[in-house]
Amino acid sequence: MIVSISRRCDIPRFQFDWFMGRLDAGFVEAVNPFNARQIRRVGLSPAEAEVLVFWTRDPRPLLARTGELNRRGYRFYVMVTLTGYPALLEPHAPDAAAISDAMGELAEQTGPRRVIWRYDPVFLSSLTDAAFHRENFSALARRFRGKIRRVIISLYDEYRGAKRRLEALEQSGGLRVLPAADREGRLLPQARGLLGDLAKIAGAAGMEIQSCAGAEDLSPLGIAPGACVDGGLIRDLWGIAAGGKDKNQRPHCRCAAAVDIGRYGDCPAGCLYCYARP
Repeated sequence: MIVSISRRCDIPRFQFDWFMGRLDAGFVEAVNPFNARQIRRVGLSPAEAEVLVFWTRDPRPLLARTGELNRRGYRFYVMVTLTGYPALLEPHAPDAAAISDAMGELAEQTGPRRVIWRYDPVFLSSLTDAAFHRENFSALARRFRGKIRRVIISLYDEYRGAKRRLEALEQSGGLRVLPAADREGRLLPQARGLLGDLAKIAGAAGMEIQSCAGAEDLSPLGIAPGACVDGGLIRDLWGIAAGGKDKNQRPHCRCAAAVDIGRYGDCPAGCLYCYARP
C-alpha cells in the first residue's frame, strides 16, 4: 500500500509531529472527504505502508527527522511545491531560498530521485505572466542544478472555490487572470510557447520535466506525461510493484493507487488558487 501525505493539506509543514505520533501508534483513521461516516483504518507500519509519498511546501520538518524515518525502515520520497509567486497569491508561503536550500540538503541525504520539485500550478495572470514565469522558473532551476532530477508542472485548473476568490480579486483590481486555453481546452499559443521554454530551461539545468494530469499531450514540447504517485519510480527505487491507476483522481491523472490520509480545509497556507480550500 502507498500512503499519500497529502494532496488535501500540507501535513509535513503543519502537522508533522502529529504524523510521527501516528507512526508511533501504527495506524491512522482516514475519513472519506465526500462521506464523513466512511472511515478507513490505515496501517502505518513499514510492512503495511510500503511507500510514503509526501507533498509539501516546506520540507524542513521532514528534513529534521529523515534519519528517524530511515532507522524505522520507512521508504519515502518527497514532492516540494516551490513557485516563488507574489504574496497576494501565496500569502503564507515560506521563503523560497530557504526552501530550495532545504530541498538540496534533503536530496543529499536521500538521493536526488527522492526529492521532486513541483512548479505547480503554472498560474498566468497580470502579476505572473509568461515573462515572469520564464525568469522565475529559470532562477529556481539554477538553484537545483546537480541536486534535483525532476520537476513536475501543470497549468492552473479552475476549481469553484478558487474561481470565486480570484474573481473577487479581479473585481478589486488586484490582478487579472490570463487565459491559457481556449473554450475547447486547447492551449493558446502564448501558453504553449511558455511551456516549451520551461522544458528547455529544465533540460539546461539537468532536470527531466513532466506534466501533471493534463488532457493535452505536451510531448512535442519536451514535456513527458508524468505521475506524482509514480509507480515506475517506486519500482525502480525499491522493487515494489504499485497498484493500478488511482480511480479516485482526475481522468487524466496517471498516479498509482494510494490512500490519502489528509483532510480538505486543514491547511492554513491560504493560497488563492488552491483547490483544497473550502
